[in-house]
Amino acid sequence: MGRLKELLASKQVLILHGPLGTELEEMGYDVSGKLWSAKYLLEKPAVIQELHEIYLNHGSNILTTSTYQATIPGLEEAGLTSEQAVAIIRLTVQLAQQAREQYWQKLDKAQQAASIYPLISGDVGPYAAYLADGSEYTGQYGKVTLEALKAFHRPRIQLFLEQGVDMLALETIPNFLEVQALTALLREEFPQVEAYISFTAQQFAQISDGTPLKQVIAEVEACPQILAVGFNCTKPQLYDGLLTELRKLTDKPLVTYPNSGEIYDGTT
Repeated sequence: MGRLKELLASKQVLILHGPLGTELEEMGYDVSGKLWSAKYLLEKPAVIQELHEIYLNHGSNILTTSTYQATIPGLEEAGLTSEQAVAIIRLTVQLAQQAREQYWQKLDKAQQAASIYPLISGDVGPYAAYLADGSEYTGQYGKVTLEALKAFHRPRIQLFLEQGVDMLALETIPNFLEVQALTALLREEFPQVEAYISFTAQQFAQISDGTPLKQVIAEVEACPQILAVGFNCTKPQLYDGLLTELRKLTDKPLVTYPNSGEIYDGTT
């Protein structure tokens, strides 16, 4: 049994890492542009580690890497070589690991014994994050194919596992073809990994691209590596209905982290 499965079996609640871009803005950093918060992996990586430590000090049990917007093609388009892009993905895990050790070493033996040693989760953001056009909220990916989506996600997942993450966060997924690509990758190429998956939705009973939730969850249920399922980056008003519907469709633990309720304008 992996650590995530063990913790889900023994704990009623696990607390996730909080947002990066929102907190960076609160700290006075500019997160506009296609790389969003990931640009600080290039400009000031120490602030990413600082945010990780803040969340650990406030109770987070799962520390998420700063890779939602950091993808190899996205970094290459920002001017990095492929080798430099790979190094940045590796750095995101190292920053999380360093933050975890800094936090853990500050605890005395009694505090450590009473605490969960935090898990590090490789953040697998959606293809939409690379597009940076607001399609997290529509799921409209155009003519992209299943194999293209698998090729997009595969290298980052490989790097996460090489760097020793404890699990994956497949988050903000708005598109059913992408769900199929991710579950196929886990089943066929990464059978050892544990993960949770969370979707975006614009109305009850379906994810953002309009695929019925029943169809989505049937795909997830066929992937034993996915241990929990839910929604994120979705209007708070939808959560009671969405989670109620999820509970009818799956016995897996539920994942929930809504957005602030604001409306995203992909144009501006």
